[in-house]
Amino acid sequence: MSEDKAQGAKEAWFTLSGDVNSDMVHRVFEAVASMTEDGIDTAHMLVQSNGGYVSDGLCLHNFLANSPITFVMYNGGAVASIAVTLFLSGTRRYCSETARFMVHKSHATASPGSRPDALNIIVEGLRADDARTETLLRKSVELTPEQWAIHQYSDLHLNARDAKAAGLVHDIADFRPPKGAVLRNI
Repeated sequence: MSEDKAQGAKEAWFTLSGDVNSDMVHRVFEAVASMTEDGIDTAHMLVQSNGGYVSDGLCLHNFLANSPITFVMYNGGAVASIAVTLFLSGTRRYCSETARFMVHKSHATASPGSRPDALNIIVEGLRADDARTETLLRKSVELTPEQWAIHQYSDLHLNARDAKAAGLVHDIADFRPPKGAVLRNI
């Protein structure tokens, strides 16, 4: 990158919190549209979420990862479930010393009295969701065999050091907007 272009690079700072759902998708779409209009090159984003809907998380991952904006993700507290997939859209990823991550297989609750054919549809949907999310997870992180075994049947919790060892984060660092920077909540 030329020196002139590097000096002209525009950075901005954002927070994103809450459930990963259609409302969050809409908020992120609107925010990225504004970032593009404002000529932002790099968006630093603090993510705080315990998860939500798989399809919404995958949509956000694909949208942010393919955006013309470089996203730098931070975890200052908890990023869990499908929010980890959203977090993985960052080109660079960081977490605070006290942050945690949690990944697990998909789950659903069937209606009481569900017929076998309805239950089979639910199970097939869960398997498809697991295959989609695990593909992204395996491309981005290197878990130990023991961690993959836990993930297979339970919630896998990773502290900051575990996340760094697995490549989920590039380093342990706090979200620190520079003095005078405008902080926007998405």
